[in-house]
Amino acid sequence: MTQSLYERLGQAEGITAIVDEAVDRHAVNPLLAPRFAGKDLAHAKRMGAQFCCMGTGGPQGYEGRDMRTAHAGMNINEQELIATIDDFVAAMQRQGVGATEVNEVVAILYSLKGEVLRI
Repeated sequence: MTQSLYERLGQAEGITAIVDEAVDRHAVNPLLAPRFAGKDLAHAKRMGAQFCCMGTGGPQGYEGRDMRTAHAGMNINEQELIATIDDFVAAMQRQGVGATEVNEVVAILYSLKGEVLRI
């Protein structure tokens, strides 16, 4: 039986570690840091982990807003989206995630482009 992406990423523990590191990277990334200054990073990590667990096949529910609502009015550009994805890739690689799984996550994140970027 094929494992879900959730299982291959290390379930809640592995995904939480990835999201925590990615958000920490966002907070110091020159392109993204201004958006995270003064924000509740613990909340961002918690919502991000829930979203990623649910979106990769985990049993967790997601209590946050949908992506379009959460990012409305932020005027996020494609360069910032790519920087965000790059931070996730670096976090996954540092956590020992395999190339196949990294590529699957990148595809999922990029698929959210229309929900996140300014229209």
